[in-house]
Amino acid sequence: MDMLSLTFYLCVAGLALVYYLLPLNKRWWVLLAGSIGFYWNLKGEGRWIFLGTMILSYGLGLGIEKLRALTGTKGRDLWRRLIFAVAVTAAAYPLLITKFGNSIFKRLPPWDSIKQLWRLVSCSFRLENGGWIIPMGLAFYTMQIISYLADIYRGEIRAQRNLFKYALFVSFFPQMTQGPIPRYRQLSPQLLDGHRFNEKSFAEGCLLILWGFFLKMMIADKAAALVNTVFGDSVRYPGCYVFVAGCFYSLQLYTDFLSCVCIAGGVAGLFGIELADNFSRPYLAVSVKDFWRRWHISLSSWLRDYIYIPLGGNRKGTLRKYLNLLAVFAVSGLWHGSGYKYLFWGLLHGCYQIAEELAAPWIERICCLIRLPKENLLRRYVGRVTTFLLVMPGWIIFRADGLRNGLSMIKSMFQVWNPWIFFNDSLFGLGLGWKEWMVLGISVMILVKVSLWQEYKHVCVREWLAGQHILLRWPVYIGAVLVILVYGTYGFGFNAQDFIYGGF
Repeated sequence: MDMLSLTFYLCVAGLALVYYLLPLNKRWWVLLAGSIGFYWNLKGEGRWIFLGTMILSYGLGLGIEKLRALTGTKGRDLWRRLIFAVAVTAAAYPLLITKFGNSIFKRLPPWDSIKQLWRLVSCSFRLENGGWIIPMGLAFYTMQIISYLADIYRGEIRAQRNLFKYALFVSFFPQMTQGPIPRYRQLSPQLLDGHRFNEKSFAEGCLLILWGFFLKMMIADKAAALVNTVFGDSVRYPGCYVFVAGCFYSLQLYTDFLSCVCIAGGVAGLFGIELADNFSRPYLAVSVKDFWRRWHISLSSWLRDYIYIPLGGNRKGTLRKYLNLLAVFAVSGLWHGSGYKYLFWGLLHGCYQIAEELAAPWIERICCLIRLPKENLLRRYVGRVTTFLLVMPGWIIFRADGLRNGLSMIKSMFQVWNPWIFFNDSLFGLGLGWKEWMVLGISVMILVKVSLWQEYKHVCVREWLAGQHILLRWPVYIGAVLVILVYGTYGFGFNAQDFIYGGF
């Protein structure tokens, strides 16, 4: 049962009905039952790992708070730090094992005792064929648990005494497998307090789900056909083909991830719960630093609060600041995967930000000389284009089969000169016919228009539409559903692909 299936929405409808029939103080039980049922029906063998991690982190959270209350002597503070370190290690252990287990095993000394010890500590995560058991949403709920433990350690929140209420926070089904990464103080009160039925909130939730389906089926899965063709045979498609594929993968990744976040937010909205924003039109960013303020906001803020600031942030000199920045982006890269390409991708973005900061005074001087103020429209567009042209090669490496393959593809963009593919029928042989190209083009134009409204006019289309007369609203709703069904992924005979970030 996934978030694109009819079964999922039938279950959500049933849960919503029961939720609003129960007393306010009992409604969180419905969310817990739905979360347990959703996770139990997911594919994979990692449910027991998730359950064990959840129970262990619950107990350790209580222990950290208890020791914090007893602080005052050096010994007690030491024990509190030790328990916190154990708690974070325990929470991160499944993620570290599944992402880096094979790499660690290859680098172990050739001593039988060492290898046997490694097999012992990792055996519960290994399948019979040598692969790894990877619980769904592992990377997301691991960071969620670590932030919960860290906030208790800092004294910013109280540990949850009720195991079932804690289980609901960790397993809330709309956002658990693909984010956004919530904070306890933001999400938990919404889950436990109960909400009365609100027609406007319910309607906006439905519209957000519909927008998510539009992004997934009308843009992301169509762009995927071209991307898979080029990246699947990069030797055959060099030069401008790589540039086109890089642009379309940038579009695919954004709309695919935004789609699952919108669907998660829409489903949560049906119960009156508001999830944190995870995107703020990142391809309108005017710098790489601005891009990371807008892209995967919950991850960026997590890295800032729990890695960058504890390392010293920008408080210990410029060199230390840059090292901290590289450390943060290295963690970001490794969070996505264990290959060298992910580490390279993360460090590349760290280097981009350092280079931008070093170049900023010179850029300001040049702009002053040619009289281009900071808010000048031309300067803004140049910044956006430059940022995209920096981010896009990073996405090529992110998507490629390996670091070497990704660098070879980027290299071919400069070595192979074949701009004629834009003027003949070459692009129509990359998995999309002219009808699909037309649908994709119109869909992208709609996305751009909506993004510009949000950026400059601060107009939320779903809120505006939900406030219109019923004779306008319902024809738009029905028309949108029919267009997605006819012209979307299903309409052209493709199978909807899994969400990209579901693999992390």
